[in-house]
Amino acid sequence: MRRKTALVSLALALTISACATGENPVASESRPAGSSAATTDASTNQTDPLTTQGTTTDPTAPEPEPVSIEWSELEEGIDEGVIEVPLDYSDPSAGTASLYLIRHRATDPDARIGSMLINPGGPGVPGSDYGYFAPQLFSEAIIERFDVIGWDPRGTGASAPAIDCVDDYDRYYGSIDITPDDDAERQEIVDIAEEFQSGCVQRTGDAIQYFGTNNSARDIDAIRRALGEEQITYFGFSYGSELGAVWVTLFPDTVRAAVLDGAIDPTADMVEASLQQSKGFEQTLATFLARCSADSSCEFHNDGDAEGAFDALMLELDDDPIPTDPGRPPLNRQIALNGVAQAMYSDQFWPDLERALAEAQNGDGRGLLALHDSYFQRDADGTWPNMLEAFQTISCMDDPMRSTVEQEDAEAARFSEAAPRFAPGTTGSYFCTFYPESSDPRIDITGAGAGPVVVIGVTGDSATPLEGTRRMAEVLEQGVLVVVDGDQHTGYGLNACTYEVVDRYVVDLEPPAAGTEC
Repeated sequence: MRRKTALVSLALALTISACATGENPVASESRPAGSSAATTDASTNQTDPLTTQGTTTDPTAPEPEPVSIEWSELEEGIDEGVIEVPLDYSDPSAGTASLYLIRHRATDPDARIGSMLINPGGPGVPGSDYGYFAPQLFSEAIIERFDVIGWDPRGTGASAPAIDCVDDYDRYYGSIDITPDDDAERQEIVDIAEEFQSGCVQRTGDAIQYFGTNNSARDIDAIRRALGEEQITYFGFSYGSELGAVWVTLFPDTVRAAVLDGAIDPTADMVEASLQQSKGFEQTLATFLARCSADSSCEFHNDGDAEGAFDALMLELDDDPIPTDPGRPPLNRQIALNGVAQAMYSDQFWPDLERALAEAQNGDGRGLLALHDSYFQRDADGTWPNMLEAFQTISCMDDPMRSTVEQEDAEAARFSEAAPRFAPGTTGSYFCTFYPESSDPRIDITGAGAGPVVVIGVTGDSATPLEGTRRMAEVLEQGVLVVVDGDQHTGYGLNACTYEVVDRYVVDLEPPAAGTEC
């Protein structure tokens, strides 16, 4: 059904966002210990999680149909499967979506606790491979005791229908002058954004309204019911933390345990969330450049002035893009900053960025183009996944607001002031401007009744800055914050402490003390 592929690094695959930063006009993140399962009293739960559209409940909506998963063995200990779920949980006649799953069975069946679902983020990143490669991601204690299940969320990967907008990303993610010199260049940015979003609407059709996070959370419950488990364990990375938080809010009595790693600020609107991320990338870029200036072995050292050299290079690329691979766009400032963003997900990629920047100084744009391609997960054969199309569509179906071109342009100065290197654009992003209004925007997150939820934040996380992760822990009724010291996106596995903290919680249902530091 699905070819096996090498697992994309977590640092690359989780939150892929440049919305409203100016460099990209079309793309922009249990049971209480010692007690029985938490329950939600009907008098305090005013909405039906399976049928609620926004905050309105339809009391006549039908009960969800029984669901099952068709499993078949992929190889020893690993199964693949498909589950059919309603496109619209309030109207089964709207059709179904087919979700693709991979299950890595518990290696010690006698010690098996249950299933653990994984979402790697995006939104838009397929998650099935994270089931296949579970032993590379999780501790032995988890692998022994849990069936680890990854799935491609609705609209993504091998699930169907898929979100589809365009065929070639180069026009939309590599050809834009992000600092237009005249009205004609500014209008071109608007036109390209409208072209992209119109493609999403036309190709995806009426199903576009059903791809928001609320329905993905309902899919989690459908998977749980199909597995026959009263409660289930969940592990979400980056945007997967937002999805998990929506799930624990909608279905609190089904939560055995939930870990939200690299969590976003659930109270921030799209502009504020994008500002937070732009600031995060700007701060991490400043750290990278300062280290390079202080280290004579850095390939972009430039006699101790990596900062000045970077600024000069970006201006040069803005005025005069340089060659890359045959048949590909030249390296302009937009592509260069996408490549920089890729390297900001983890300091493990900083040597690649040093080399690529030095090569660009010498007129060779291929290194930064390669980082740009990796950011968008372009395949070696030149094909593009639908990950960014899914990312933008899901994000906009979650957002209750639509800004005009003029409103978007009015925000541009805020971004360039907050992140002058990373977000120098002089126009808005027009990220959701041309999408239809959402009929089911993402619910408010509370986690009421779900019990302790572990929220992990990293001190140097550029994609989901720690301040937003703290806010997630505060908003959840029993959010428990764990702070990890490091310079990468998401913290699980960064050191032994994170394994120990998560193992005690997920395996033994012993949450850490609030404010635990690793």
